[in-house]
Amino acid sequence: MFTFTPLLGAHSPSSTGSSSLLELDGGVKVLVDIGWDSSFDTTQLIEVERHTSTLSVILLTHATLDHLGAYAHCCKHIPLFDRIPVYATTPVVNLGRSLLEDLYGSAPAAAGLVPASALGAGSAAGEDSPQFLLQAPTAEEIAGYFSRINVLKYSQPHQPVPSPFSPPLGGLTVTAYSAGHTLGGTIWHLQHGLESIVYAADWNQTKESLLPEAAWLSAGGSEVIEPLQSPTALVCSARGVEKSHVIPRKQRDESLIALVRETISQGGKVLIPTDSSARVLELAFILNQTWRENMDGPHAATYRNTKIYLASKSAKSTMRYVQSMLEWMNEGVMRDAEAAMNAKVNAPASGPLDWKHVSVIDRQSQLERAMRKKHPSIILASDTSMTWGFARQAIELLAEDARNLVILPERVTATEDGAASGLGEQIWQHWASGTSHVSSHSGVKVVDSSGSTLRFRHSEVASLESNETQLYNQYLARQRQLHSTQQGNNTGSGELATADLIDEAASESSESSDEDQELQGKALNLSTQMTASQKRKGGLTTEDLGINILLKGKGIHDYDVRDKRGREKVFPLATRRHRADDFGELIKPEDYLRAEERDEIDGVDLRDQTALKDAAVGQKRKWGDDGGRENSKQQNNKRSRLDRPGKSRAPDDIDAAIARATGEAMGNGATKESSALTNGDEDSPSEEESDYEPEDPDSQGPRKLVYTTQELTLNCKLAHVDFSGTFEKRDFLMLLPLIRPRKLVLMSASTSELDSLSTECKALMTRDGSDAEKQSVFAPRNGEAVDMSVDTNAWSLKISRKLARKLIWQNVKGLGIVALSGVLKTEPDVEGADDAMDEDDGTAKKKLKLAASLADSKMEREDPDAHLPVLEPIAASAQAGVPVARDAELNLHVGDLRITDLRALLRAQGHTAEFRGEGTLLVDGCCVVRKGAQGRIEVEGGVGSGSNAGLVRRDHGNSGMGTFWQVKKAVYGGLAVVGGAS
Repeated sequence: MFTFTPLLGAHSPSSTGSSSLLELDGGVKVLVDIGWDSSFDTTQLIEVERHTSTLSVILLTHATLDHLGAYAHCCKHIPLFDRIPVYATTPVVNLGRSLLEDLYGSAPAAAGLVPASALGAGSAAGEDSPQFLLQAPTAEEIAGYFSRINVLKYSQPHQPVPSPFSPPLGGLTVTAYSAGHTLGGTIWHLQHGLESIVYAADWNQTKESLLPEAAWLSAGGSEVIEPLQSPTALVCSARGVEKSHVIPRKQRDESLIALVRETISQGGKVLIPTDSSARVLELAFILNQTWRENMDGPHAATYRNTKIYLASKSAKSTMRYVQSMLEWMNEGVMRDAEAAMNAKVNAPASGPLDWKHVSVIDRQSQLERAMRKKHPSIILASDTSMTWGFARQAIELLAEDARNLVILPERVTATEDGAASGLGEQIWQHWASGTSHVSSHSGVKVVDSSGSTLRFRHSEVASLESNETQLYNQYLARQRQLHSTQQGNNTGSGELATADLIDEAASESSESSDEDQELQGKALNLSTQMTASQKRKGGLTTEDLGINILLKGKGIHDYDVRDKRGREKVFPLATRRHRADDFGELIKPEDYLRAEERDEIDGVDLRDQTALKDAAVGQKRKWGDDGGRENSKQQNNKRSRLDRPGKSRAPDDIDAAIARATGEAMGNGATKESSALTNGDEDSPSEEESDYEPEDPDSQGPRKLVYTTQELTLNCKLAHVDFSGTFEKRDFLMLLPLIRPRKLVLMSASTSELDSLSTECKALMTRDGSDAEKQSVFAPRNGEAVDMSVDTNAWSLKISRKLARKLIWQNVKGLGIVALSGVLKTEPDVEGADDAMDEDDGTAKKKLKLAASLADSKMEREDPDAHLPVLEPIAASAQAGVPVARDAELNLHVGDLRITDLRALLRAQGHTAEFRGEGTLLVDGCCVVRKGAQGRIEVEGGVGSGSNAGLVRRDHGNSGMGTFWQVKKAVYGGLAVVGGAS
């Protein structure tokens, strides 16, 4: 049995996220992808959270926001999620980590919002309710989540390990194949019993400049590879099949370069909004290769004066990962890279992965400095939606210049009602509806925006106000109370509860990692935990505290436990769990810090939550600490005033301090020289400018999301070149008859795309006159389960003990196979029934009926499958004329013999075996061995003529057998001989 349920992305024109649930026999549940979209709506993950406690395995397909954007969020905020085994390829792991680091570093809304229902009945409803942010995963946590992913290679069958709360997987085997579209993109093949499932999301059959094509076809390109042939179910995405204008890849690349060259020749800048670490690699590779090839051409001056920038907060790590993943790229890039590495030392060649023409921008100050420069440039910035990342900031800087150009590499979808709210959506609609064309040699539609004004909503992070802080504290208290009620521990008050939370968050041992699952998803920001006095002032009612009021309430020594259940009837116990490893109890380094090393905020020591007022005798103070003296403000030294330019002290900048000290020592001459360097040529990068960006002071405290409406005036030009890298409808309709799936599921697309493709697929799959019920096409909606079980002639029965003792099992690829012959009996035999039938009176029938009923009732109690038919051995009197499976003539040969293994076996026996053409092996110059498309081995004799052509004999050694018969024997020796019993 196989049930498919789309959790996200089905029949949705706006949400591009993808997530699907595959339910197999035995309660095995496989989650494929944990996608998200630029709205970062946590309600899209409700179904994922509901199924988390029953999931067995998670598979990831692509390193894009659509396929793993919510992975880190689920690991942090959904209990037990990070205990589920995850499988992906190496590029998906590395590039996915880089993507999420950029996401959480650039988009505050990616942390997720606290649901309005969790704020209590007293909070304001609707748009007026405060948008409290959940705690976002840190870079260390993201690295930890991705380090747990199990890495697989292409064409590597693997039997995954189930999660701790999953039933046995029953021999589930998963295999990854190349999907194109992204580096390391995966088509998953799942084999479970009789079910063969192919899951293909966002694949691309076209080989690109850097990325390989999907691995559907074999080397010859005439047929689909054997593991992906005739699956019981094919799950395929349909997004992008309604492309209005599809051009070949080479023409697409030329159009992009023509647009870029035309813009930079006029002194303009080009912005290409794309993702952080997936499709951006193809764009960067094409531009870098073009710059390499044209540095000595007729337009060399134009290319030399133009810079290519890769702008994202994780751009450095992305480029570092790409350098180590050469084997995942297409064959042409691999050959060029190997040739460059094997070049002579005195004449080194520049390899295809030499990104010397691409500069990395990972700070906002670097982006602003690059945009202020006069020379033309090309900016590859994240993200396509322009709601977060450097793309939104870049378009605000270049939108007013009519010489600049924005190239949209893929379509940006609108919301459900068709209204465009985001900046990227409005720019796409402005291009799609534009009628003003600018002449271009590229043949691409270019629209002149001509002063259009766009209004879009921008999100910013703000600190909480006083009334919001109280509401947020109440929310935290309710979450703690809910957690303690559900888990039955951690009911301690004040500092003990906070210390336990800090211990659990900081511990890395296996024991603590199991216990930490209970705390995930509760939105407890450890850095903003209230002290014991603040908790008592949090506005908690008696109902909120429950029985914990005996610990947290002052002067309360009684609690009514009548009509209470569970832990509400037991006196609460505040226990602090001590962490220990093989070397004893763990210590906290902050307990051993010196006074000047402790972090201090507003005079409060974060370690013991005590205010520092008057310094005791022998106690050290930090520089500038007034020690509680009233007139100390008038005695602050010069350094303290320099370090505090305003009311709040800015973070220390070591480089600025050194420069300031050097300037004071050298006098005015050095100051004038520094000023001359700073105010010099704008085009040359100034080494005196600091890239330091102060962190948000509220980044560690409770925060909320504030939306503001902004306006943007567009004077630049707009264009679209399709670099989405997904398959075309024509490719899919050509491959479908070769794949020959029993059932087809279409997902991850809008309703129009699904209806259009499903109609053509139904007509194509039933063209050969086969039954439409056996070859069906489904397009379910989100949450709609579809039964995709195989319609086979399979029944359940029991094998008698006599027959089971005669079976000879053969192990073939992890499966037990046996052939047998028997007789089915639907009624159980009762001992003594034959003797009873010989009696003359009717007492025998009564005894037989009573014995049968007693046997049935006993079997029902002991075995629920007692009424299944039983397969018994064939009686000796009935065996005459019945062909049994144990005869040598009826033995079955099962298995898949590889020609390379047969060649090695024959060479070990003294034969000469050479490959002659694809799939053909010539043995001793007279015998030919071929392997057909369906895996059938054919052995033919190549010498002689007539009827004896296939029976050529050639003596080898002392055996006296010919080559033909020895080859036949070797073929049968490589297969499993399945005998039987009767």
